[in-house]
Amino acid sequence: MRMKKPVRASFDQVRITREGTTAIIEHADSNISTTNLTIGGEIEIMSDQEILAVYNAIIASQEQSLREWDNTVTEIPPGKPQIKFEKRCNQWVPRGEILRCVIEDDEHGEAVVWIDDRELSLHEFGRLLTVYAGWGMRIAFVPEELVADQPKVKLREPPRRRR
Repeated sequence: MRMKKPVRASFDQVRITREGTTAIIEHADSNISTTNLTIGGEIEIMSDQEILAVYNAIIASQEQSLREWDNTVTEIPPGKPQIKFEKRCNQWVPRGEILRCVIEDDEHGEAVVWIDDRELSLHEFGRLLTVYAGWGMRIAFVPEELVADQPKVKLREPPRRRR
């Protein structure tokens, strides 16, 4: 099962331990991710309640940031490179938040993903996606010739196929 993101908590809902300059905040609900909160040397004089207040303030700040997000994403225009190779992390990274891709299979029957004129293995494509770890994504499958067009979307169960 996928772990839930950390949430604001009261003192009776968490256990706080310390490792050096880091506070480890474990929720009583084991389905909620544990947080390693690096505080620094100041941690030595902080109470658990003060650490929890810092943690809850960070969660509140993240919630506020999400509420203020304007829901605008960038799509690189057709003909311009959508991805670039980042030497610092030795991998391909997206230049925008939308990727136009084509899926094919190689001579071994393994899926490969084409972005622009670049063939990426599933491993390389997966590494590219880690730039957005913690985010969600929506995938729309369309004919290759229509990959640059915004498809109409219907929210419904798919129609039953006749046998």
